[in-house]
Amino acid sequence: KYTKFSISYYWINSLDQKTFIYSRVENVAIPSGEENKTAALSYDHRIMPLENTSSTGTYYCEVKWNGIQKIGKGVFVLIRDTGYINIFYSWEILITLTVLLAVLSITATALLLWKRK
Repeated sequence: KYTKFSISYYWINSLDQKTFIYSRVENVAIPSGEENKTAALSYDHRIMPLENTSSTGTYYCEVKWNGIQKIGKGVFVLIRDTGYINIFYSWEILITLTVLLAVLSITATALLLWKRK
C-alpha cells in the first residue's frame, strides 16, 4: 500500500502565496524478498529557468501516500537581476575614514607646531 505516492514541488513567495511547479505520481515495484523493509529513494527536480526576481522564495518538496503527507524543510532561493554585483563598501569606508582622520590629525599637529615657533 506504500508503493504508490505523489511528489509535488512548490514555492512560497514573500506574500505567503503557494505556487505549484511540478507534480507526478510514482508507483514503485518492490523486489522479491524486500517486502517489509525500509527503503529510501532519491528524486531530483531541477527548476529552470527562474524567470525574474519575483521567483524569490522558499521552495519545497511534498510527498503524499496512503493519507500521509511529508514536507521538506524548504530551500530559500534569492533571485537577483542579471548583472547584479553585491558590493560591500564597509571596509573601504572604514579605511578611508581612518586615513582621512590620520592625515587631518598630522596636518593639525604640524600647523600647531609651526605656529608655536
